Amino acid sequence: MAKKMNISFAKLLVLLVTFSTGLLSSCAEFKEAGRTIGHTTRNVTREIGHGTRDAVKEIGHGTKRVVNSIGQETSDAAKPSPDDEQ
Repeated sequence: MAKKMNISFAKLLVLLVTFSTGLLSSCAEFKEAGRTIGHTTRNVTREIGHGTRDAVKEIGHGTKRVVNSIGQETSDAAKPSPDDEQ
């Protein structure tokens, strides 16, 4: 029984070493793939953020122009007309 257990252990050890060697050889490929995915995600996220920032900035400028225009019209409407001053 002990001899059979040693053979199973030896097979397991060989399988583990073979599997580990395969993982180590492909580790660089996984690392490169992860780096590519990470950098692509970073770049896409940055572009989305910049696009959002620019859109919000334009909306803010447009809103400011509208508010100033309304304020100008209101102050013009509040001024007495030249006919009323006489």
